[in-house]
Amino acid sequence: MTLRPAIAMAAFAASLLVSACAQFDRTSLPQAAATDDDAICRQQGEPGSQPYVACRRDRDVAASRASRSEAGVERAHKNLAEDMLNGR
Repeated sequence: MTLRPAIAMAAFAASLLVSACAQFDRTSLPQAAATDDDAICRQQGEPGSQPYVACRRDRDVAASRASRSEAGVERAHKNLAEDMLNGR
């Protein structure tokens, strides 16, 4: 009977370790974002017009800045995890 709690605790600890290392599927929405960009920029003007082109350019710049920011957060998280594993 004393073996059951030990097995339950070991299973619980193993599940915590596995869940901590799980890689979650990041949902990227490039197609949806492109559709939204087109719909938003069509309000500025017809495709090919100067206001439409400027709107798409501005949205592309904003999207590239956001992706660089996400990459920086992921890099910082990876560095923190490595520091914690190495005992620093």
